Amino acid sequence: MVKIRLARVGRTHYATFKIVVTPAREKQVSKFIEEIGRYNPHTKELVLDKERAAYWISVGAQPTDTVKRMLIKDGIVEKPKKKVTFSKKPGRKATERAEKVAAAKEAEATATEEKTEAAE
Repeated sequence: MVKIRLARVGRTHYATFKIVVTPAREKQVSKFIEEIGRYNPHTKELVLDKERAAYWISVGAQPTDTVKRMLIKDGIVEKPKKKVTFSKKPGRKATERAEKVAAAKEAEATATEEKTEAAE
């Protein structure tokens, strides 16, 4: 499997990163297949070859989470839609709340019936 990841370069306490395509089992700083960009976190400068990034994604390269956010920001990859799921059964707390509300309504109903019977 091929990954698109950040490779750390730069001097001590001032890291910059290359965005590289590399085999997934390689170390962070090792030989890579292709350099497709660079990122400086101090100035937030991102230089990316969009065509090559799109090509590598089309042939199955998997970006890391950080690189994926950068690709989404540049519009190369679409942001995944959030999956909304609804449970069929309410949770324990929701059931307890519903029971309390039902008991309160029943108590009000019996109280109003007793008042109307007493008034008659």
